[in-house]
Formats: sequence, structure tokens, C-alpha cells
Amino acid sequence: MANPLFMAAPVCLIENTHSGELLINPEALRILSQINEPVVVITIVGMYRTGKSYLMNKLAGRKNGFSLGATVQAHTKGIWMWCVPHPHKQNHTLILLDTEGLGDVEKGDQKNDCWIFALAVLLSSTFVYNSMGTIDHYALEKLHYVSELTDLIKVKATKSLEEEDKEEEEDIEYVRFFPNFVWVVRDFTLELIIEDQPVTEDEYLEYALKLKKGNNKQAMMYNLPRLCIRNFFPSRKCFVFVRPVVGEDINKIESLPENDLDPKFLHETLRFCDFVYRQSEVKTIKGGHHLNGRMFGTLAQTYVETIRSGAVPCLENAVISMATIENESAVKEAMAYYQSSMVKLAPFPMEAEEFSQMHGRCEKEALEIFMKRSFKDEDHQYQQQLMEGIIQSYHEFLERNENSSVMTCHGILKELSAKMEHNLELGYYSKPGGYQLYKEDRDVLVQAFQQKPRKGVKAQEVLDKFLEQKKVEAETILQADKKLTDSDKQLAAEKERAVLMEQQKAAEEEKRIHVEQQLKDQERSHQENMVQMKEKMNAEVESIKKEAEKALNCKLKEQEELLNKGFIEKARLMEEEIEGLKKEINLQKIHDLAVLYGKLLGFALVTLRDSSDNQDKKNMNQSQQKQRQK
Repeated sequence: MANPLFMAAPVCLIENTHSGELLINPEALRILSQINEPVVVITIVGMYRTGKSYLMNKLAGRKNGFSLGATVQAHTKGIWMWCVPHPHKQNHTLILLDTEGLGDVEKGDQKNDCWIFALAVLLSSTFVYNSMGTIDHYALEKLHYVSELTDLIKVKATKSLEEEDKEEEEDIEYVRFFPNFVWVVRDFTLELIIEDQPVTEDEYLEYALKLKKGNNKQAMMYNLPRLCIRNFFPSRKCFVFVRPVVGEDINKIESLPENDLDPKFLHETLRFCDFVYRQSEVKTIKGGHHLNGRMFGTLAQTYVETIRSGAVPCLENAVISMATIENESAVKEAMAYYQSSMVKLAPFPMEAEEFSQMHGRCEKEALEIFMKRSFKDEDHQYQQQLMEGIIQSYHEFLERNENSSVMTCHGILKELSAKMEHNLELGYYSKPGGYQLYKEDRDVLVQAFQQKPRKGVKAQEVLDKFLEQKKVEAETILQADKKLTDSDKQLAAEKERAVLMEQQKAAEEEKRIHVEQQLKDQERSHQENMVQMKEKMNAEVESIKKEAEKALNCKLKEQEELLNKGFIEKARLMEEEIEGLKKEINLQKIHDLAVLYGKLLGFALVTLRDSSDNQDKKNMNQSQQKQRQK
């Protein structure tokens, strides 16, 4: 499979069947699933046979790719996708979406056109509307789809009675999440002059979007599409293109040398592409979370399935649905990383501190993987799942390390004691002075064992049990040694007990250090989770604030324009929205701080409870083991 960032040609993302049914293309989803980079999504919409595909091919850096067609029959059906490396943003992918032409006479289904238009808005970072001739009332009438967006897109899953009584307040919500709006006017033949004054393309667009005063039905119908564009989209930009060539050659534009095209057209095309490359932002969803290709595919699939079910796409529901998928995958990915890293890095057996350091590094990196992928984990249930999974794996690796230590130490002792076992079989110690020979060999064995590296966390415990097992053997040799007097034997027996007692203390100290290290690991794990969670929450809070600030800036700009045009009443009505946004931004700081520390405290209590439970279980198991030994 070729790298999806170097697709040779576009593929269909959303198929529009002859029956008007929308279907997501599994092949497109497969391609998107391989793109882990942030994506910038450009979508173009317009009436059919208006040259949309030519501009998209130029954005892709190709002369052809998207079907241009050369007849009055519409070529692009549904929404086609082309993923290419972003020419200006390193490690970003540019996703170009070319939609089928609106108003196709062969289709005759206005509702279907509305859904294509709505999907283009929902999926894009920059929304390009392509039209012919001029921006006049007729052109805006063709853009009636924009006035139906409130019927086709919901921001919130549920609304209070107060919100339902104030539907217009959702304008603020739309402007937070809608793409930037670019109007491209093709075959423009007029001069950019208004009231005898030269104007820019953007001023021309603003003039076309000027509202008509009055409250009658005619004024309201005239203002509706203009208000939608002004209120829904966070920014507006306009480009006007002269006709590229004269005559029938327009149908062969993709095959013509650039020298045959009007220089003004070529210049405007370069300006358009440069603007789109530089000004288009990474695609985000509600909450400001950046999307990669995989997440974008999930988003498209969610919207299409919602439409197919007969429901209306909802931004909030889409985010919740995507968050569930991504958070579950984030837990799995982080757990897989932790486990594979521990297996790869762990040369069992390991000493307690070495094991702790390795666990701490793997856990920190696993958490970073989780935090990078997860979002909207509001009650931190997924982070808690990850933490519980890591704790369980940590104890499993601890057990593996302990078992490895026991096996290694047994192997060392078996090897070192082979000579003594051979001497015992030959009766080497069953002679006068034999106890001294036995004791010297045993001391050499113990010293050699202690000097062996990488014995792990059970070395002293295994040695303690080994010497305990040799207790009867040593006592028998001692009592049989005819060279020693009774007082010598009594003194030697006391020394034997002292040696065993000292080794028992060493084993207990080893166990104490091991348990203490586990408690330190739990505390460090807790602190690492708290630190990364706080950083994540602060970043999410900042994204939400930016959304509100973007909406505020748009409303302030719109209010200023209304005041300048004499729409004092409309500007006054916006004051409540503006004040609400200001309060939201200011109060958000206090509220989010309180919520942040509340969640941190709650997470800390859950963490400490679970840690305490795990330690209680471990202590209980150790107590039961001691009872069995007694």
C-alpha cells in the first residue's frame, strides 16, 4: 500500500447513490486511518459546472485529479477526497474535499443538496463557495442552503426550555465551530468600483452582504442568507477570477499550457492557493481538539450514519462518540506500550530500585501517549482505567521479577553447593575437624553467593531458606565431630543460631526495602498522573476559552459593522450576546480553576483508595503466607 500522503488520485469519501442515499467509502476510511498527523481540511461547494475541481487540483499541486468534466453533465457525485502533504505546514496533511455540484438537473433533489452542503460545512477547516459572474441577489438566492443549516446541524444534544425559546442564541455556538468562509467568484467581468470608489474583493463581498433595513417580509427574506453568512462563519474572504480563456477552450483548461491562460487568472489562482495554505487551520471539533486523519474519518462516518438514520447531525454527540472511540483506543495503546516496553527493557531479575526506575519511565511515557490521544475524559474514567491496568501489570511484572530472582538464586546456590554436596556424599565432613571444614566451605559458598551480581529482590530470602534447610545438616556434622569438646559444640551451636538470625534479619530488611520501594512507586505514579492530568486539563480549558474568544471577536466586529451601517437596534440586540461571552470568558477562569482542583482532589482520593486497597491485599497475602509457613 502506498503512503496515503502520496495518493495518486482522489477517492470517493462519501458516495451519493442514484437513490439519494449517502454512503461512507471504507477505502477512504482505511486511507484516513493511516494518517496520524493533524489535518487541514479544505472543502469546495458550488453550483455544478462552475470549475470547482480546477481549484482543488491546483491546491493539490496537480493539473488534474478531480474530475473537471467538459459537458453540462455533473461529474463529481458525493464528496471526493484527496490527501496530500501540506505544502507549508510540516508534518501536517492537507485534505481536499470536492463536492458534487449543487442544483444538478439530473438529480432534482434539493434535500440531498442540502445534506451535501451541511456535510461540507461540518467537515472543513475552510469552506470555499464557488460561483459564477457576480455576487448579487440572484447568487445569494442560490446560496439558500446556508439559511437551512440551523435545521440540518445541531450544536447541543439537549436544550433547556430557555434555550429552545432563544434559538437565535445558537448563532454564537455555530460561529465557534464553523469553518472560515471563502467566496470565489469566477468569470468576473465587472470593475471593483462601488459609488465611484475602487474597492477590494473583501469590501465587495461585504457590500454584497449589506443588510436591508426594515422588518417586513421582503426585507427579512433579503437579509436571511446574508445574516447566516455573517453570523455563522468566523471569518469571510473573497477572490474574484477573470475568465481563464476565451471560447470553447474553457472545457479543456486542465490540458492547456499555462501560457494559454489569462495572466490575471493565473495570478489570482496563486493568491487563492497561498491564502488557503497559510490561513486554513487544523480541523478541530467542539472543545478545540485537533483532528488527525483517523479521527477525521470517524467524524465523517458519524455524520453520515446520523443522516442515514434520519436524525440531524449534532456537534456535541459527534464529539462524545469520537471521544469514546479515541479514549478506549488511547487506553489500549498506552497499555500496550507499557507492557511491551517493560518486556523489552526488563533483564529479569532486577534490583528493586532498578525495577522501579524502569517502571516509572515506562509509565510516564505510556501516560504521555494516553494524554496525547485522549480528550473529553471529563470524569477521568479512562485515565483511571489506564492507571488500574498499569497497576495490575506492575504487580504482575513484580511477581515475574520475584520469581526470576528466586529461580536465579536457586540456580546459583545449586551451582555453588555442588562441591559441598559431593563432599557430603563422600563423607568428607564425617571425621574429626569435619565441622570446621564444613563451616569454611559454607562460608565460602555464602560469600561467593553474596558477590554474584543481578540476583534480584529475593536474594537474602532465598539464602535465608537455604541456610535454614542446612541447619539440621550442620547440627549433625557438629555433633559428630569428635575433635570438639561439649563446650566447643555448645559455643559453635550458639554461633550457628547467630548466623541464621543475622541472615533472617537480612531477609527481613530486603523485604522491607522491597515493600518501601513499592509504596514509593505508588506515590510517584499518583504524582505523575496528577501532573499530566493537570497539564491536559489546562490545555483543554485554554482551547475552550479560545473558542469563546473567537466568538466574541466575531460578534464585536459584526456589532461594529452594524453600527457603522446604521443598524442601531440590531447592534443593541447583540449587546446581550457579547456581554454573555465576556462573562463566560471571565467566569470560566474561576469556574475552571475550581473544577480543576475539585477533579484533582477526587482523582487523588480514588487513587489513594485503590493504592491502599492494593497494599492491604498484599499485606494480607503476606500474613497468610507466614501463617502457612509456621
